[in-house]
Amino acid sequence: MTDLSSLIATPGPHTLPYHDPAFPDRTLILHSARPVDFDLRTPVLFVHHGVARNGEAYRDYWQPQVDRAGILAISVEFPEAGFPEYLWYNMGNLHAADGTANPRQAWTFGIIPRLFEAMRDQGLTQRERYGVFGHSAGGQFVHRMLSFGYRDRVALAISANAGTYAMPDLDIPWPFGLGHPEMTPDRLREVLRFPITVMAGTNDTKTTGRFFPKGPRSRLQGATRYERAHTYVHNGHAAAEKLGVRCAWTVIDVADVGHDGLGMSRAAVPVAAAALHGSDA
Repeated sequence: MTDLSSLIATPGPHTLPYHDPAFPDRTLILHSARPVDFDLRTPVLFVHHGVARNGEAYRDYWQPQVDRAGILAISVEFPEAGFPEYLWYNMGNLHAADGTANPRQAWTFGIIPRLFEAMRDQGLTQRERYGVFGHSAGGQFVHRMLSFGYRDRVALAISANAGTYAMPDLDIPWPFGLGHPEMTPDRLREVLRFPITVMAGTNDTKTTGRFFPKGPRSRLQGATRYERAHTYVHNGHAAAEKLGVRCAWTVIDVADVGHDGLGMSRAAVPVAAAALHGSDA
């Protein structure tokens, strides 16, 4: 097991290679931002980068904020070499490129809860729950992770500027919907009841970028990332009404910010701090 103690050894930034038990031959990189005022009750937030796999940059976005927020931020980097392309990261490795289903133990969504348990086991935190923030491809990872049940210890979940969503519809096949053998109406109800915060930059409207999803299934969700965020939350509330439950999803517009990891991270700081310090974790 990787010794994680260097992540909190001193205030400031730290970096550590990490091997998840389910993927011992695939290296992750953990980038921590420890506040000066830290103890074992300090809230923990896992940060998820975008398609550039630039975990260090996302840690650096949060480093100036952790003292004010009073949180320990850990950016989890999924290097392309070990976790290639969108199937391994954005989509959680639920299936191979040929469509073959992978067993649940091979899903990369499980890395985050196992990492938190490792921190608890090694005495690095006494918190019962943690937060997750993901931007762009990381926003895809976060909301899809939550959709498939990795919610037990999650106190806060923010998906920011995702390019596509797993819409809350069992008739739309995965990964653009939740039409998947593991999903049932009861499980969809549980997802809808779970508080997911979607953050949408009002200027995230460009459609010409290399990594902007342009396929027909993506376009059905909206013309821009901004529109798709609102479609996702709107559809969640509509699905909840049909299923007879209350939808706990919310969308926050971030004014004058585009597809910008730094800008969205800054906007997420007060949301994360309020939720994590206000929880009973």
